[in-house]
Amino acid sequence: MATPFLKWAGGKRWFTARYLDVVPKAYNRYIEPFVGSGALFFALEPQEAIIGDINKPLVDTYLAIKENWQLVLEYLKGYSESHSKDYYYSVRSSSPVSIHQRAARFIYLNRTCWNGLYRVNRAGKFNVPIGTKTNVLLDTDDFEQLSKILQTTTIINSDFEAIIDSAQEGDFIFADPPYTVKHNNNGFVKYNEDMFSWEDQVRLRDAIVRATNRNVKILVTNANHASIVELYSSFKKEVISRASVIAASSNNRGKYEELVISNM
Repeated sequence: MATPFLKWAGGKRWFTARYLDVVPKAYNRYIEPFVGSGALFFALEPQEAIIGDINKPLVDTYLAIKENWQLVLEYLKGYSESHSKDYYYSVRSSSPVSIHQRAARFIYLNRTCWNGLYRVNRAGKFNVPIGTKTNVLLDTDDFEQLSKILQTTTIINSDFEAIIDSAQEGDFIFADPPYTVKHNNNGFVKYNEDMFSWEDQVRLRDAIVRATNRNVKILVTNANHASIVELYSSFKKEVISRASVIAASSNNRGKYEELVISNM
């Protein structure tokens, strides 16, 4: 089981540690349209896969590791040696040309920013402040292994709908969208609405229904909220719990319920 190289808001490392039994044992291609840190993808190490995301810098990072992980690591070592508060903000405002240096920058910022959060301003510039973590290189890093897994993987910068619509009978789709719900003003969920609206949730459900009609195996994780339960009324649903760590104060962190939706 490979270890993801990114920390990601809503990441599924906890899920892979406790709930792999809900994943089908056999399938053709593994397809993940909201790849994020790719926790389930790297846990399963599928023989053939399609992973994608609307986030181009994220997708480019996967592509760079697939193409030349050694160069990405060399750049990352340079970022590690120079890390400081001033350097962080200097790198945050930089715009490297090389895809491999951009990938190293992406990983560096992810590991040293506040809680691994990915957020951009209206101009599309990453604007998360520096966090408390100072380790840029991790003991779990194995970019060579990750690159090998990615060799048989198609990596796409795309909206989720096109990726889901490419699935064929016998494929397996794992969809872990931002947790936007209907009529909810809760902090982090409210933030999600800027990048994933309720209309997107409906569009996702419709794409999942179409894939189901093509005999594609489906697993969706989402918020355990009445609006989501209603949206997926015709699917199997299971409530699971997770520990939440995306909060400014530890007093606001705790266990939250999530919904696992499937057609299996």
